[in-house]
Amino acid sequence: MGTGAAQPRTGPPEQRLADRLTARQMLAPTSARATAVAVLGEVGQVDLAVYRAIAGSPTPILDRPMRRLSAAANWSRLWIGVGGAMAVAGGRAGRRAAGAGLVALAVDSAVVNIGLKLAARRRRPDRDSAGVPTVRRVPMPESASFPSGHTASGFAFTNAVAHTLPAAAGPLGLLASVVGYSRVHTGVHYPGDVIIGAVVGTAIGEAVGWGTRRLQANPRVPLRYRQ
Repeated sequence: MGTGAAQPRTGPPEQRLADRLTARQMLAPTSARATAVAVLGEVGQVDLAVYRAIAGSPTPILDRPMRRLSAAANWSRLWIGVGGAMAVAGGRAGRRAAGAGLVALAVDSAVVNIGLKLAARRRRPDRDSAGVPTVRRVPMPESASFPSGHTASGFAFTNAVAHTLPAAAGPLGLLASVVGYSRVHTGVHYPGDVIIGAVVGTAIGEAVGWGTRRLQANPRVPLRYRQ
């Protein structure tokens, strides 16, 4: 073999290691972002597919009740009404539970409508292209789609109330779940909006319920009653 044969051009081991480390630092963020974008894209496709499947499922018995329930929950009127009934008929515990529920509604409204919706700015679904039947439809809100405020309010109220009245957790949770589904059934939300709304509402309700219970366990006695 002649000494003049061409040799592969490779740098010293230290240079090759430095090159590999530099390449990893440059590619890792890009790869992570690309993976995140791909995952979100696939989740969005599933979200849209479920939305269209519900829109295309004939449900003549459910259509009108779902529409009416969805409308009844506008501006948290449904939950305010439930809280009022609890306060009137539930005695002292009912009044405490109703108070915790109303506080949770106020906190939830601020977090969802002022914070999350403005940050996400997700567009509402296209009911026409999905084929949502006209009989199901409620007025399309002008706010962002993500997350579902109706669902978040229901779960916030339910979880706050449950800290004082545990027996109410089941019925109220079922009602909150049906309200959440009604928002998809009427075509104004994607399923993902409802799922995240339930998560956010649950977290807020738990926080408010825990704080209310602590205050009830450690009431401040007015100075004039102290010995």
